[in-house]
Amino acid sequence: MSEKNQPSKSVDRRRFIGASGVAALWSLTRSVLNGKDGGLSAAGGVADPGGTHSFGYQGDHFLLDGKPFVIISGSMHYPRVPRPYWRDRMRKMRALGLNTLCTYVFWDLHEPQPGKFDFTGNLDVAAYIRMAQEVGLWVLLRPGPYICSEWDFGGLPPWLLSNPGLKVRTADPGFLEAAATYLRKVAEQLAPLQITRGGPIIMAQVENEYGSFGNDHDYTNAVRRAIRDAGFEVTLYTSDGSGPAELQGGAFPDLPAAINFGQGDPAREFARFAKSRQGFPRMCGEYWDGWFDHWGEEHHMTSPEEAAQGVEWMLSRGISVNLYMVHGGTSWGFMSGANFDRSYQPDISSYDYDAPIDEAGRPTRKFSLIREIVAKYSPPGAHLPDLPAPLPMIEIPQVELREVAALDDLLGKPVHSEQPLPMEALGQSYGFVLYRTPVPKALKGLLEINEVRDYAVVFQGVRNLGVLDRRLKQNSLAVDLEGGAPLAILVENMGRVNFGPRLVDDRKGIVGQVKLAGSTLTGWENYPMPIRDLSHLRFSFSNPRVPAFLRGQFELSSLGDTFLDMRGWGKGYVWVNGHNLGRYWRIGPQQSMFLPATWLNQGTNSVVVLELDPSDHRTLQGARDPVWLTPRS
Repeated sequence: MSEKNQPSKSVDRRRFIGASGVAALWSLTRSVLNGKDGGLSAAGGVADPGGTHSFGYQGDHFLLDGKPFVIISGSMHYPRVPRPYWRDRMRKMRALGLNTLCTYVFWDLHEPQPGKFDFTGNLDVAAYIRMAQEVGLWVLLRPGPYICSEWDFGGLPPWLLSNPGLKVRTADPGFLEAAATYLRKVAEQLAPLQITRGGPIIMAQVENEYGSFGNDHDYTNAVRRAIRDAGFEVTLYTSDGSGPAELQGGAFPDLPAAINFGQGDPAREFARFAKSRQGFPRMCGEYWDGWFDHWGEEHHMTSPEEAAQGVEWMLSRGISVNLYMVHGGTSWGFMSGANFDRSYQPDISSYDYDAPIDEAGRPTRKFSLIREIVAKYSPPGAHLPDLPAPLPMIEIPQVELREVAALDDLLGKPVHSEQPLPMEALGQSYGFVLYRTPVPKALKGLLEINEVRDYAVVFQGVRNLGVLDRRLKQNSLAVDLEGGAPLAILVENMGRVNFGPRLVDDRKGIVGQVKLAGSTLTGWENYPMPIRDLSHLRFSFSNPRVPAFLRGQFELSSLGDTFLDMRGWGKGYVWVNGHNLGRYWRIGPQQSMFLPATWLNQGTNSVVVLELDPSDHRTLQGARDPVWLTPRS
């Protein structure tokens, strides 16, 4: 990237400030970094609990306590980081030179069923934000209701899809009512933590990148009202691309509009922005310092030097910035989302993002270079906090998984229907659905499923008949069925589309008819398999030929973070001591699973693998570093 230190001619030069102006902005901003975790007495820091502060904006500047303030933020999401590691990661953000933490709020996790809310454990977002205040970070809150984030359904709860007529991200009264209820519950947790009430939350975002989805101002105005009615009184803002269509669709004429872009040419992005918006603070709401990965595609890595140059370009001009991500973490379990361009593109479980702090919480070269830039623009005499001591990493010797359990151990009562039912119609959000239909006599021909969402294993008894992969637009398979045993189709939800128009109806399972040799198959048993509880599995010693669970044990005398090396396995999921680490797949690019020490035991540990493509491979081991098909340098 060839960065230029001078603004584009198309940008109003009055919006830029010189070196003395940058120092003045930073004199307040940097003071947050000179105190201790428990409380900061400097004006720009998070004061003692009895302190009061104000935040707003005027002209080109954000204002903290009436003085110009540059937001230097990083995104980190509480569900992607085990709670015992929250403080460690936040302290590393401070050491990077950040003064603000940015987080989404995850509707689907907080309201897994209509009217049933959960703000406990790793979902205790209020504790997360209080901890940010203790560490010395302000907070940018992005409550949605839609968040994208490479997360299943963009954070919308899948039960919305059980109503075929409901239209998400529109002024549909059903959607707005559900979203307003959710926002009120979030405000019950977080409204007391606004800066107006002595907390660290300085701004809240309205929706998320709506300009890339639509142009319905009735909808965006309704979301804005719902956020205010819920009890959020801090400054509101939006976040969109820098183009005129995106800003017209997603921004409000009277609110700050942040713009999102990746490494390249920030001067061009802000020049485009200036053509649409004047007289507001400039901020990059998401500076993409890395990128995410899809299964079967390239592992993305971006230049540390270019990432740092983009940060310098913005900070040298007093422009606020939010690093997306500063620490990505992991989309545990079934929670990764998907894109849909010309075809379906499911996301991997790792959300490392090639971020400055890697998936295991370790600072990278990108961290060091950005830290140097932040320090460069600090006032004379200021210093950044030291990094906390690194957390231990361990290797786990080879573990053999000898025991096997069948899928049938987890089957409850089926739901009977003439045609297969999608997952949402079964009251299920994540995991698998097993479909069975009787085969009274031998049949042969083309099996057609319209359509599979997203990956199907077709089998009869112990005979594996083949797979269908939505990524590859596969919807038919030649089969030769024997009479007697039912035809079984195990369908995996690999993540609902989280961006673009396809997200509105991405129901899972089988969403149409199934035909064999041109005739429609009827009389189905639909078995929901959310796979939340493995305690009913009955393990024995056998050799599976169809999808099955495999189990092994290992002993540890000392604990540390590790990566389970899944090379040699086919496709499936891994649980360690009951914690679902996410999905593995031989097609890559991810070839390992991050396993945090906080989920391990001194002594005996259990690992269970659901393997959709059984082979003779039965071993795995833990390593200190992740494994990629294109290794990280």
